[in-house]
Amino acid sequence: MEESINRGEFQAKQSSLKSGGSFKSTLSGRSTPRNSPTFRRLNSVRTPRKEGRSSSVGGALWFRGNRLLLWLLLITLWAYLGFFVQSRWAHSHKKEEFSGFGTGPRNINLVDAQHSQRRDLIASDSSLSANNGSVEGKSEISRTLHVALAKKENDVPSIPKTSSKKRRSRRSTRKTRGKVKPTAEVKNNDIEEQEIPANNGTYGLLVGPFGSIEDRILDWSPEKRSGTCNRKGDFARLVWSRRFILIFHELSMTGAPLSMMELATELLSCGATVSAVVLSKKGGLMSELARRRIKVLEDKVDLSFKTAMKADLVIAGSAVCASWIEKYIEHFPAGASQVAWWIMENRREYFDRSKGVLNRVKMLVFLSESQSKQWQKWCEEESIKLRSQPEIVPLSVNDELAFVAGIPSTLNTPSFSTEKMVEKRQLLRESVRKEMGLTDNDMLVISLSSINPGKGQLLLLESVTSVLEQGQLQDDKKMTKSSNIREGLATLTRRHRSRKLLPLSKNGKIALNDISSHSLIRRKQVSLNNKRTMQQSLKVLIGSVGSKSNKVDYVKSLLSFLEQHPNTSKSVLWTPATTRVASLYNAADVYVINSQGLGETFGRVTIEAMAFGLPVLGTDAGGTQEIVEQNVTGLVHPVGHPGNAVLAQNIRFLLKNQLARKQMGVEGRKKVQNMYLKQHMYKKFVEVIVRCMKTK
Repeated sequence: MEESINRGEFQAKQSSLKSGGSFKSTLSGRSTPRNSPTFRRLNSVRTPRKEGRSSSVGGALWFRGNRLLLWLLLITLWAYLGFFVQSRWAHSHKKEEFSGFGTGPRNINLVDAQHSQRRDLIASDSSLSANNGSVEGKSEISRTLHVALAKKENDVPSIPKTSSKKRRSRRSTRKTRGKVKPTAEVKNNDIEEQEIPANNGTYGLLVGPFGSIEDRILDWSPEKRSGTCNRKGDFARLVWSRRFILIFHELSMTGAPLSMMELATELLSCGATVSAVVLSKKGGLMSELARRRIKVLEDKVDLSFKTAMKADLVIAGSAVCASWIEKYIEHFPAGASQVAWWIMENRREYFDRSKGVLNRVKMLVFLSESQSKQWQKWCEEESIKLRSQPEIVPLSVNDELAFVAGIPSTLNTPSFSTEKMVEKRQLLRESVRKEMGLTDNDMLVISLSSINPGKGQLLLLESVTSVLEQGQLQDDKKMTKSSNIREGLATLTRRHRSRKLLPLSKNGKIALNDISSHSLIRRKQVSLNNKRTMQQSLKVLIGSVGSKSNKVDYVKSLLSFLEQHPNTSKSVLWTPATTRVASLYNAADVYVINSQGLGETFGRVTIEAMAFGLPVLGTDAGGTQEIVEQNVTGLVHPVGHPGNAVLAQNIRFLLKNQLARKQMGVEGRKKVQNMYLKQHMYKKFVEVIVRCMKTK
């Protein structure tokens, strides 16, 4: 009977379907009692949920059927995103937003770099506030600057971090003790300290750095100082997407590390992958490397070797890198064919420490013709046969300095044109010279380099002393002559007064010869005063205080010399080591490159000074004689003590001839524009890279 009932229900359903019905009534619960659980459960959700279910089911079915299309869309989007990030990182001036190379925090800026440099260069910020030595409204008590000139073995430690408890205890100790006058005692045996009075006393006046003034007047942000790449040039096409390893021997603010840092910046700007190996972190450029997003490998042995093996080219930036190159070739013999050695020294001691691997690297690169000939001569003496003919790649003026000097560069923009920069330069010059305590009547001679015997700062001071002493003798003679004139004038006046009591001459006139002589004396006195007013005074600025390349004993000899010549110390200025040198060049009138021995290898500071229109006084040796043309872009003198008299004569000549200074500066600037800009250096580098990447 149950079977008949079920059969009847099935037949009824079939009949309803035949009559045009459907399962809709059954699925909606209409065929069930209204109070049944099934009816309540099915009718708790209305039509919207049914439509949503149907649409979601349909979408899922569509994606299942078009799964291949979905994957293609995701791959395309991912590829576009990767290309966009790489392109922006390679070419944008805000590369730090996209690059992950930096070892330091992302928000490192130039202010942090400046503070870290000041920590290494100068003892306290309060000492730096005394720029001119005398401040209106303040007491006349002489303040002193305790300057850490250099550490023994040329290493100045950074200031150690102290806990907050120690700082609080120190503050409380200071409060209880009261104000204590600083002394010259050396509490740390590793640091040599000397006192440079802020009132321009025994040793001269400490001025600078002037980075904040540059930022305020030039109105530049740190991002705008990043390297820019000429994407249409051969260098950019050659290095794009290639991998480079750069070997720094140290991080001091000297020619070789600075040149390597700018090379790394240019490679990154042109789309290359760059890693740096730093053999010694001595110096203040680590924060600047981090700001430029140059990746520094922590390990300088195994990790650096593995990274170099994967690179397209290894560029070593100093003869001191010989030890690393030798170990790398032992670890990976085939790696010798991918090493370009950019040697920037020109002394025999550097040749001796590197001669064991000179013939194993792919190519040697030198800075000047004289350096190349000297090293090849040493190789012949030691029977060393090089693998290839060396290349010569002179250094260049970087774009930032060239632009500030008013030379068009890749930094030119509508808001930063060379015309506007020329106007700002004049304002910068006036501001910096005012901070130095200079007037328009002062001729400032500068020499920016590490303080050591090879740079000849002591010989420069001896020449300056000779000029000042001769000028003092001339002034004494003029004062004596002027005194005699005043005495003669007083005698003549007395004679005129006495003549009032005498009778007139036969023709009724006083003797005219007395009156004419009186007028002549007056004219001579006015002419003498005018000449003394027009004659310029000499000031000399020496850098770089606190450089890690300074020699302590040599610094002491300079200070001892100034103690013995107090008149010279009144004309001497000192400035800390810094990468912000545009303000110094801009404030100067003459540049001196007094390198001794074989002379300067090239002298990047020489071309930088010439870019700012400064005549150069240099030694007739090394690369300087290739840059400075006698009586055209400057004047040259012999090395050693025999050159002192000639250097003093050249300083005296420029001191008296402003027109000659200006003309030499114009010619030097033209030479820089024709030979020593960034595009000239990287054009030479193209030849080096092409030759090194060729397989034999």
